[in-house]
Amino acid sequence: MLGVSPNSLRSWERRYGFPRPQRSSGGHRQYALEEIEALRCTLAETHNVSSAISLARERGEGPSSPSRLAGAFAEFDEERANRLLEESLGLRSVERTVDEVLLAAVSAHAHADVGRHGPEYEFGWRHATGWLSAIKRLSPPASRRDGVLIFDAAAPCDLDTLHAQALELILRRAGLRTLSLTPSIDATRLGRALRALDPRAVVLTGRGVSLDSIGRLVYAVRGVVQEVIVFDFRGAVPDTGASTVCRLGETPLQAAQVLLAQLDGLRPAAADPRAESRAARGSPVEIALATQ
Repeated sequence: MLGVSPNSLRSWERRYGFPRPQRSSGGHRQYALEEIEALRCTLAETHNVSSAISLARERGEGPSSPSRLAGAFAEFDEERANRLLEESLGLRSVERTVDEVLLAAVSAHAHADVGRHGPEYEFGWRHATGWLSAIKRLSPPASRRDGVLIFDAAAPCDLDTLHAQALELILRRAGLRTLSLTPSIDATRLGRALRALDPRAVVLTGRGVSLDSIGRLVYAVRGVVQEVIVFDFRGAVPDTGASTVCRLGETPLQAAQVLLAQLDGLRPAAADPRAESRAARGSPVEIALATQ
């Protein structure tokens, strides 16, 4: 992109401190696209390395992006991370900032082995959790009667939990009432919460609980609130054909759009003629998860 050798890039880094690479797990340099683009433009204008780097710095690094935010997490720079998120809000909605910048930046540090993430990931995850909570507190009061109950079965510091928090924020900002619980609660004591929320939808997310436990929870919910739609978010319910749970996809913004469309009757769930026969003969899990 710059028309120079790797050795030149390394020498610029030592001499000018720009462009600033991150390091991969194998020690390889990884450059932010925004910095490279800015430098490419200024090199074409000035034809001088020192002037080009000075001009690229003066113009800034460009719009906030997942790579820049991931860089702040890599440096454990909370102030810079906050500034980048504020910059993003000047260009994007809250929903797009969460969906396109925040979650992508945390995911950039996710380790392939669940439960073996590095400190950069955990710093980013905790920063994102605090930021989402702060934005949620600023959400306007609910403007719809629809309630959404979210059962989050993900492990602590798991990406699925972060996506569940993001989904709840987006639903709150869309005017819905929400309540997030873990599947470890006593299902026999759900009645009071259900009567207060009166949910029209139940969202199942996270992979940390068995299908039997999910089935018992949904069965308990439908014992109090019969007309409720059950949704799967990010693969909490294995797609084995044993249920007709509506699947919301992988991103919170997409999930919120599908869920709202279902609640508004714009995209009703496809009826499954097998559901009734499954419910008649199936296990409690199948009965609980079958479409009513």
